[in-house]
Amino acid sequence: MDYEAVIGLEVHTQLLTRSKMFCGCANDFGGEPNTRVCPICLGYPGVLPVVNREAVRKTLVAGLMCGCEVTGVSTFDRKNYFYPDMPKDYQISQFDRPLCRGGGILLGGSGFSGDPLEERTVRLTRMHLEEDTGKLTHLGRASAVDFNRAGLPLLEIVTEPDMRTADEAHAFLTELKQLMQYADVSTCDMEKGQMRCDVNVSVRPRGQETLGEKVEIKNLNSFRAVHRALCYEIGRQADELDRGGRVLQETRGWDDAAGVTFPQRIKEEAHDYRYFREPDLMPLETTAESAREIAALLPEAPRHRRQRLVRVLGLTGYDAAVLTSDKALADYYERAAAASPDPKAVANWMITEMMGALSAAGIGLADCPVAAESLGELVSLVAAGSISGKQAKGVFGEMFRTGRGPGAIVAAQGLSQVSDTDAIGEYAAAAIAANPDAVAQYRAGRERALQYLVGQVLRLSRGKANPRLAVEQLRRRLGPQEGES
Repeated sequence: MDYEAVIGLEVHTQLLTRSKMFCGCANDFGGEPNTRVCPICLGYPGVLPVVNREAVRKTLVAGLMCGCEVTGVSTFDRKNYFYPDMPKDYQISQFDRPLCRGGGILLGGSGFSGDPLEERTVRLTRMHLEEDTGKLTHLGRASAVDFNRAGLPLLEIVTEPDMRTADEAHAFLTELKQLMQYADVSTCDMEKGQMRCDVNVSVRPRGQETLGEKVEIKNLNSFRAVHRALCYEIGRQADELDRGGRVLQETRGWDDAAGVTFPQRIKEEAHDYRYFREPDLMPLETTAESAREIAALLPEAPRHRRQRLVRVLGLTGYDAAVLTSDKALADYYERAAAASPDPKAVANWMITEMMGALSAAGIGLADCPVAAESLGELVSLVAAGSISGKQAKGVFGEMFRTGRGPGAIVAAQGLSQVSDTDAIGEYAAAAIAANPDAVAQYRAGRERALQYLVGQVLRLSRGKANPRLAVEQLRRRLGPQEGES
């Protein structure tokens, strides 16, 4: 049987705020366990939560970046369930009246496996605010709980079941992460738990409208894990149906080492959580004027930035995609390009030399010792003929090692190219006089002899002659080759 998958995602993103969602405890990663807590986030009797205004604003920013409709009046609800990392035995969330509804994210380009993706919009169901839970660490027969994370502001983004392949799910998460980073909503660092994703997937015979039984997959700690888990689970469900079996609606975990999903529990329904209005919080009202003010300050979306870099600066689609994959990287590139006459050359230097050096050193862009303006200056020196491309690579290595600017390094090492045509003409004349055999070979039509003579010009100038000008001066003095008029 030919099956197709139906995929929806539930993404939790930790918001960039100074304090937690309903109290004044710090919103910081790490720290000694249970030191960033207070009676409110620990759920002590008699305490009252207070809504974090900045968390609400960032949720609205995220929604508008994704084309969502801002709900005029939204409410908070209690989601009731018991788990050891839940200090109150309920979670303050939003159920039927979230802050944002609708919207969508446009997919395109290439997928994780390199295959091209059909351009399509993945619709969003909703975006809402809630508080995070604590963190459990299992130690043999015992478990330890750290409530530092409990109460942190979480943005939950729920999609419609619009994706059909693991590649599309990976592309959606990549685009969403970039949107959140560009809008300064979240760092989306999955290693720190600042972005987490649950996958809902079912399969059905291709062409059938009715949905199959939905399986939720948890324990996914990277976009690559999402892709691998979907590939496995789609195959598992298809095999089960081919054998005449039935796919159970359940929650399954992902074992990254084994590359398989495994059963955890029967999937809960909404009524199992016994949602009811949070009695300690009033409804939130967002006026149309407030939404317009936020919309007016939205940053350029990554897709639009990619298009501008291709259209205005002449980059290839690949270059633009690499350089806009991270907002800090795109900002660095644009500062470097502004200091250079050749934006495409700056892109090449960043993607090859700089990103390679960062990878080899095991550091990120934030710790890069080469300032963006210095990289632009280096490219300018090459474009002006002051140094050769080969020399520039050595200069860049020294820049990366010391943090010094290229001008100072070129001056200190005496690397400036000779670009004076009269001076280079004298070197060319001397090279011609000293190498009659090479001259004869060139005039006989052997082009390689010209490269030998260029090398002699560079030797005479101690490597400082501009190679392009050396070729021009040699050709002018040598005259036409055999067969040329």
